[in-house]
Amino acid sequence: MRSGFRWRQGAGDVARGGSPGARRIAWPRTLAAKRNARLRSEHLRFVHEEARGGVLHCFVLDCSHSMLAGHQLALAKGLLVALFDQARATRSEVALVCFGGVGADVRFGPAVPRWWIERWLAPVGGGGGTPFVLGIETASALLERAARLKPAQQRWLWILSDGRSSGSPSRPASADHVVLVDFEQVERVRIGRCEQIAKAWDGLHLTPQQLIG
Repeated sequence: MRSGFRWRQGAGDVARGGSPGARRIAWPRTLAAKRNARLRSEHLRFVHEEARGGVLHCFVLDCSHSMLAGHQLALAKGLLVALFDQARATRSEVALVCFGGVGADVRFGPAVPRWWIERWLAPVGGGGGTPFVLGIETASALLERAARLKPAQQRWLWILSDGRSSGSPSRPASADHVVLVDFEQVERVRIGRCEQIAKAWDGLHLTPQQLIG
């Protein structure tokens, strides 16, 4: 899983004659711009100056029973490891909220992830119902606390789910950007809920395949 993940940090800077790392690529917006095309320089989007106060990526992981089908939870955890690795490389903070069964809880952070995060994430299991609203409310409370402590920080909310849940939570007010990573399987009758939420929340809708190079 990790070997197939490519961030290509600094590619746009080299193409423009700069040095790698001179500007940081905003990968969710870049991936949304390129869609299914080969990555080109015109697709690149960069982190704005507001991010100088630091960045927090809050990940909300759906650990419900439906995510076990087709090993979608395992795929989501592999993506998280790669995303945590990127956050560590850029000294960004991360937080992880897991929801499943009848509850939701903060499993990590906010903090810069460490080298042991992969071993720590491996035993996270799944099963039970999908308390989606509770998961989003838990993440919203975390982001609100972060906003009070570090008001200049840029805050990203990532939701990794198949969208097979009920309830309509409100968009967390303290999230500057929202990304829905849609794990709904194509062979099942699609409900398209992740895409609907992304549109309602003015967020990005991505598939796992768009995050795997």
